[in-house]
Amino acid sequence: MIIYGNSLSPFVRKTLVFATEKGVDFELKSQMDPEFREVSPFGKMPGFRDGDFTISDSTAIITYLEAVHPEPNLIPTEAKARARAIWYEEFGDTIVAACGGKIFFNRVVSPKFFGRPGDLAVADEAQKTEFPKLMDYLESVAPASGFLVENRFTLADIAVASPLATLAHGDCHMDAKAHPKAHAYISRIWERPAFAKLIAQEKGMLAA
Repeated sequence: MIIYGNSLSPFVRKTLVFATEKGVDFELKSQMDPEFREVSPFGKMPGFRDGDFTISDSTAIITYLEAVHPEPNLIPTEAKARARAIWYEEFGDTIVAACGGKIFFNRVVSPKFFGRPGDLAVADEAQKTEFPKLMDYLESVAPASGFLVENRFTLADIAVASPLATLAHGDCHMDAKAHPKAHAYISRIWERPAFAKLIAQEKGMLAA
């Protein structure tokens, strides 16, 4: 299996963590690889190949991995728990990542990778007005200990923690005093080896 993309993307990171936690044997290739456009016709990361099967989009890839590698189960099968896990994935993929895109793109991607200044006013405004609301919500649902769904590690935890790691790379950090439960919860998830290894590698990439 091949996953194409860069883990600085929250969607690629989510897919890599999911695959690693599953124990899936995969190879990571850059989105600059010529094969990437074959598996992702619109150039969106991540892309995926398993033999002659190709697909793009993190949710589609994760759905495939869960089906072909059902253990350990990371997407709940009980109806309410599954619905909650998918909601948290949507929260991470759409709501948190939208805020993160404004911050990370303008503070990091544009100046470092495109060689042009980002719109720092947009980033600052998102951090000031959008980010606290996201953290208020997470504070209201974050468990004092354990995980978001079924009191076990699932896709829900991966999907919420991944875009917050991207935000942190953009110098937008959780406030342990303002949101103690959310801060403690996400910090625990980031300590898992699958996350910790990627985050360390990403810090090295950004420091280079």
